[in-house]
Amino acid sequence: MTAHPSPATTPGGSHFAAAPSHAKPLRPRRSCLAVPGSNPRFLEKAQGLPADMVFLDLEDACAPLAKEGARHLVVDALNNGDWTGKTTAVRVNDWTTHWTYRDVVTVVEGAGPNLDCIMLPKVQDAQQVVALDLLLTQIEKTMGFEVGRIGIEAQIENAKGLVNVDEIAAASPRVETLIFGPADFMASINMRSLVVGEQPPGYPADAYHYILMRILMAARAHDLQAIDGPYLQIKNVEGYKEIARRSAALGFDGKWVLHPGQVDAANEVFSPSQEEYDHAELILDAYDWCTSEAGGKKGSAMLGDEMIDEASRKMALVIAGKGRAAGLSRTSKFEIPEA
Repeated sequence: MTAHPSPATTPGGSHFAAAPSHAKPLRPRRSCLAVPGSNPRFLEKAQGLPADMVFLDLEDACAPLAKEGARHLVVDALNNGDWTGKTTAVRVNDWTTHWTYRDVVTVVEGAGPNLDCIMLPKVQDAQQVVALDLLLTQIEKTMGFEVGRIGIEAQIENAKGLVNVDEIAAASPRVETLIFGPADFMASINMRSLVVGEQPPGYPADAYHYILMRILMAARAHDLQAIDGPYLQIKNVEGYKEIARRSAALGFDGKWVLHPGQVDAANEVFSPSQEEYDHAELILDAYDWCTSEAGGKKGSAMLGDEMIDEASRKMALVIAGKGRAAGLSRTSKFEIPEA
């Protein structure tokens, strides 16, 4: 089995000052809007859309001849645009190309204070994340930026990346998310389908279940968010919702959107319903009361016909947290049960 370097070493084995270890920010990412970095009109329009996250794309959305100019358009958009309330990221080109280092240097030196994350596509092993961490650290130190503030989003797009996903998740304290890239992944394993995200003909089960669960387990084991990739039939909103519900049901935190019409669908699918949110808050209130002195210091209690305990509280915290992040307000109130 190939040994991977620790986050504090370069692929060659020399040590460097790793980014400081601190709690990863749990940024809202229900809807992750892809915006071509070479299109000024789209860069401007994205600022007014209700997406939780916007990533300005220098990779697949930019033709090779447009990539260099797109870097400067992205820097200008980050510095002069209004991205209030949004997580901002830039997807650079992958390390197998000659564009990557200049993507990172130009964007981070030019707009680092207005950038939350760098998205690294086609990640195949931990060394590629370590290399990006090292480059970011050098730029931050040179420019006088806070070291370690800019996060890394790692995109899993082929079989090798999935096999190494645990090492990738642990490669750097900067890593915030693992992202499933379905189109390149389908091609890498010779899946017999031309519709990204749809089930291949002839397979009677969910062909993506193992892939999604493998990414999700690695993400949760390392306190990361898990993000599902795009659905390319951009006018089929109901089809988008159906695919999104699959990953949302498993526990994914959000999904890419390629068109403004998909943004509201993503925000809806990856938020709890009002009923679910109210019920989660009631469970938390009921558990707090039953474990208190006034409630008899009990380890479990009844909420209507439902028994709740510490495990119920943990599950409710997840739903309540997502509801609060989505801006939901309670419509129910906990009533202390009569003796």
